[in-house]
Amino acid sequence: PSPPALRPVLPGRLRFPVTLYGMNGSESVCVFPCISSTHFSALASYSFPNQLCCCQYKLVVCVLIQTLLCFIVNNFLRSVLSILRKCLCEQWCLDSIVNGILQSGDIAYAFFFIQKLVPLQVLHDEWARYGVFYKYQPIDLIRKYFGEKIGLYFAWLGLYTQLLIPASVVGTIVFLYGCATLDSNVPSLEMCSEGKNFTMCPLCDRVCDYWYLSSACSTARASHLFDNPATVLFAIFMSLWAAMFLELWKRRQMCLSYRWDLAGLEEEEVSTFGGLSEILCGSHCAGPEKLTWTDWMPGYIINFSSVLLMFGLTFSAVFGVIIYRITTSALMSMSPYPETRSNVRVVVTSTAVIINLVVILILDELYGTAAIWLTELEIPKTEGEFEERMILKAFLLKFMNAYAPIFYVAFFKGRFAGRPGDYVYVFHDFRIEECAPGGCLIELCIQLSIIMLGKQLIQNNIFEIGIPKLKKLYRTLKGDSPAPKETDERPSRTAQQWELDYNLEPFNSLTPEYMEMIIQFGFVSLFVASFPLAPLFALLNNVIEIRLDAKKFVTELRRPDAMRAKDIGIWYNIISGMGKFSVIINAFVIAFTSDFIPRLAYQYMYSNTGTLHGFIEHTLSYFNVSDFTPGTAPSASHFSIAMCRYKDYREPPWSPEAYQLSKQYWAILAVRLGFVIIFQNLVMFLSVLVDWLILDVPRDISEQLKKEKSLLVDVFLQEEKDKLQLIHSLFVRSARDGDPDQSAQAARQPCQTGRSLNHCRAASFGQKCHVNIRNQDR
Repeated sequence: PSPPALRPVLPGRLRFPVTLYGMNGSESVCVFPCISSTHFSALASYSFPNQLCCCQYKLVVCVLIQTLLCFIVNNFLRSVLSILRKCLCEQWCLDSIVNGILQSGDIAYAFFFIQKLVPLQVLHDEWARYGVFYKYQPIDLIRKYFGEKIGLYFAWLGLYTQLLIPASVVGTIVFLYGCATLDSNVPSLEMCSEGKNFTMCPLCDRVCDYWYLSSACSTARASHLFDNPATVLFAIFMSLWAAMFLELWKRRQMCLSYRWDLAGLEEEEVSTFGGLSEILCGSHCAGPEKLTWTDWMPGYIINFSSVLLMFGLTFSAVFGVIIYRITTSALMSMSPYPETRSNVRVVVTSTAVIINLVVILILDELYGTAAIWLTELEIPKTEGEFEERMILKAFLLKFMNAYAPIFYVAFFKGRFAGRPGDYVYVFHDFRIEECAPGGCLIELCIQLSIIMLGKQLIQNNIFEIGIPKLKKLYRTLKGDSPAPKETDERPSRTAQQWELDYNLEPFNSLTPEYMEMIIQFGFVSLFVASFPLAPLFALLNNVIEIRLDAKKFVTELRRPDAMRAKDIGIWYNIISGMGKFSVIINAFVIAFTSDFIPRLAYQYMYSNTGTLHGFIEHTLSYFNVSDFTPGTAPSASHFSIAMCRYKDYREPPWSPEAYQLSKQYWAILAVRLGFVIIFQNLVMFLSVLVDWLILDVPRDISEQLKKEKSLLVDVFLQEEKDKLQLIHSLFVRSARDGDPDQSAQAARQPCQTGRSLNHCRAASFGQKCHVNIRNQDR
């Protein structure tokens, strides 16, 4: 049946704000409709489509919207909006009903908190200015104005930034150590020495000639800045730093939870689908109470297939950049200009990293939207479950997108290229790319630094502050404002605060803020062995990021609804998992990507002098130029040689097992695997030690909580004692009209029963009741 028509109660067009009050009674909400008498008849006669939520909810939602526009009162409006937010198709409902019905644009709908100028000015002066970057954040004021959830985010970000200071200092010391020992590094000196010049095999087929190893001197010297013995100690330090960060945050979170009275907070499970019929129309609605497997199974299948598809898209992008590197290197090597041929590796590496950065930025935006859509298909039961699933999907997709090119350079590039005379080809003509003569670590460092800095500068800073400004400018130019248009008949007036706040960008969630910091945490912890300056750049970015986020919350966004939260949720588990994963990644980077293990094995296993003299020659194998595959040898060579060298551990051509992996290769591989095992166990043991040394709950707070629990029990016992005395007095009074012996026995019996009940309920109360009696303690 169609909804009943409502008589227009507001003649003409009226615009007015409505103030609501939040949970703590001090927060104000602004909802401003512009209502004309024709809108009510339009609502009453509007035919709702069958796709609107479910069929049995059609009439209810229609009546709720009419009531929303006709009877705007404080508590009822908040209840209506709460019910609408629990609807599965919340955004579609609002767009279809509010905007679809009133196509003339006369009704402006918004729901947000009005900015309060006095505390907002204090936050702007003490927190949201770049000039106060050296000051501590006013966390209590942030929590009071924006709520506990946003307060916890900025407290977490502040602690993370503070702990980046010692990591930056140690990383800078490691880098300076590499600079100080650059001129005394024996492998670099041997590679740059003209007296020990080695003739290397061609880098490409036919058009490339033989070359001298000394031409890669600059690469070897640059690699030593990041690949030196101090890097191993720094990797261990950063693993312990990640464990210490988690423990200190748990301690800090407990302090804030106690100070903000969040210890006993039980978050409300707001239903997104289940229980909606009970909320709207009680037991009169027909239909299933729970979703069956036929309802959620299609969503899970689409989820799994879509995630695999997006993983494939990421790997395809990485493979496409690899093909670009291979083809561009081959084309530049055939150039007739010597300058072009000499700069092949630099040009290809830099342009490929920039392409990777652009692809990462584009796919990041795509994956963020896809994660929300995929989570909606699963039909989660509560908003908390929806948020956790969405965050997990978005993190997995963005993690793979950001780190896939770095993982390729660190662990796969040059591993499957083959050897002279037996190279691996792509499309039958292009050889798989190899690492530079100084190793892949310097290229890994370049890749990591450009992606990290570019992502932070472009995505985290320019997009974060630029997009809200552009949207605000667009709304201003479009004239999409709740303020009435000025005419000759109506005098001008000063715009009210709710009208100014309407032009600001609405607040969505903290997920993008957390996500960018978690991805940065991965850059700092996962591959820190290849780039010790990563903590320093992260620190500089975060100093700006804190004030940038503060400025955005104060000046660019509408005031968000204050939400209570006792922790940072699933983000803690993600950080903990990345901290453990970083131990494994750093162990493999040191063991397999850097030359630390080969140098260590040569010094103590193969060197006659116990030094690194002769290490470069030890890593080079021989190849007989007559063993080239026909058509792959240099067509016009300026060298007349019988043997060339290449970097690998293989048997020489005069050996019975020519070109097979040598015993040195297997010995070094065993040392590498042993180092990985020792490194992981050592770091894990030290992490457990740090966890044991740092208490999760400070001692003073722990003692205070015990004292409060004791006082709770005492208060309850006193209450039960008063009740028992009252019962005893009633029995004594009723015994005056009865047998004295029976009355005395009856009077004693309730006391005994009450005594056991007293102890039982007191014990239960000490476990379940959460009452704040700190004022009594004081």
